[in-house]
Amino acid sequence: MTNPLEFLQDVRAEGAKVTWPTRRETLITTGLVLFMVLLASLFFVTVDWALRIIVRGILSIGH
Repeated sequence: MTNPLEFLQDVRAEGAKVTWPTRRETLITTGLVLFMVLLASLFFVTVDWALRIIVRGILSIGH
């Protein structure tokens, strides 16, 4: 087991190796994520709407 000081030094060394994204990369990635969320939302709303119509049609057959 390492001592706490050595552990903190290792953590700092590993943190220095991290490559952080640029502001531009972060904005582009955020935009793409929001776009994909919008597309997924539209897809699920459309599927929900279609299934609701199908189920209503099936349930109204008996009436």
